[in-house]
Amino acid sequence: MTGVKVLVAGASIAGPALAHWLRRRGAEVTVVERAPGLRPGGQAVDARGVTREVIRRMGLDAAVRAARTETAGAHTVAADGTVLETFSAEDDGGDGYISEIEILRGDLSQVLYDDTRDGVEYVFDDRIAELTQDADGVDVVFASGDRRRFDLVVGADGLHSALRGMVFGPHDECVRHLGHVLAFYSVPNEFGLDRHVLEHQEPGRSAMLRPIGDATRAMAMFSFVSPDFAVDYRDVEGQKRLLRERVAGLGWLTPQLLEHLDDSPDFYLDQVAQVVLDRWSDGRVALLGDAAFSSSPLSGQGTGLALVGAYLLAGELAVAGWDPAVAFAAYEERMRPFVEANQEIGRLHAKMRGIPDPDAEPAPEPDMAALTDLVERALNGVELPDYAEAPDSGASITS
Repeated sequence: MTGVKVLVAGASIAGPALAHWLRRRGAEVTVVERAPGLRPGGQAVDARGVTREVIRRMGLDAAVRAARTETAGAHTVAADGTVLETFSAEDDGGDGYISEIEILRGDLSQVLYDDTRDGVEYVFDDRIAELTQDADGVDVVFASGDRRRFDLVVGADGLHSALRGMVFGPHDECVRHLGHVLAFYSVPNEFGLDRHVLEHQEPGRSAMLRPIGDATRAMAMFSFVSPDFAVDYRDVEGQKRLLRERVAGLGWLTPQLLEHLDDSPDFYLDQVAQVVLDRWSDGRVALLGDAAFSSSPLSGQGTGLALVGAYLLAGELAVAGWDPAVAFAAYEERMRPFVEANQEIGRLHAKMRGIPDPDAEPAPEPDMAALTDLVERALNGVELPDYAEAPDSGASITS
């Protein structure tokens, strides 16, 4: 061990992924999570492009694949259920609309936790209440009253990152609403759903039903246009009222799906948003994942950014001898173009799913060469150094 002590805030995906690599590089890692335990279920997330290589280098390819949803494809449907268009998980080499590696957020979190729990200290039901940094370290006061000192602190605590608010400024200054709201929750599979996602779209809103691996359950998902978003992300009843108001009259299976809204244990609703910051570090504190650079669910790459970012951040720290100024600058230089390409994808999808203006001029034909290039940069546009000169206590890493 190097003796370097790192505190990571957040135990969803980015935090445990970073803990994996920091531990392998020789650091002593503590992960603090405000929830009392891992949060199960959640949205289906994808591993595309270069992210699959990161998972392989972690030695977790078999475990991740074993936990996949096994979704075979997707159908867009009319209000009466007629299939309008079909997509396959095999499209685009597994990097299409339905990814070859699709896994519930909670299941991926469990895989990462199981991989790291024996070598990483996890502190649940607690959070960072205060922190003060100097040239040599960071003093942290936890909500529980515990006081500890760390060499480095990383915020991987999501879109609503409390750590980001403490160090980098208010939420409203860095979060950009993309004009949409997304909601999802599990329901009994009383609809005969098999291994295909079903989606019904109307201008500015949609309803979706997707498999989750358990044949007795399914995930209901709704999206709708909302130019602003004023509902507190902790006000669950207010969120449910908003959802009912905005999807009233939406056809297909919407009424039946809404019947289960109050019975579901895992309801989630939030704005579709991106985090845009001109820097992801301040002294000995850095940000990772959605806390630093959320690309929004409409990019389909939030998990990829978290896993790739964790690999690069830990690698750059190790090769820089744990010098935060050098390592954080290198991490950002490598990561930012990849982030920007994925955020552009998210913004394009948000625009496409908006309500067309009947008085607007016809949109010009898209530049397909430019779009193809953007997609390639969003999937594979980042170099993964092998960090051969850095310590690694795990399996050998090869390019």
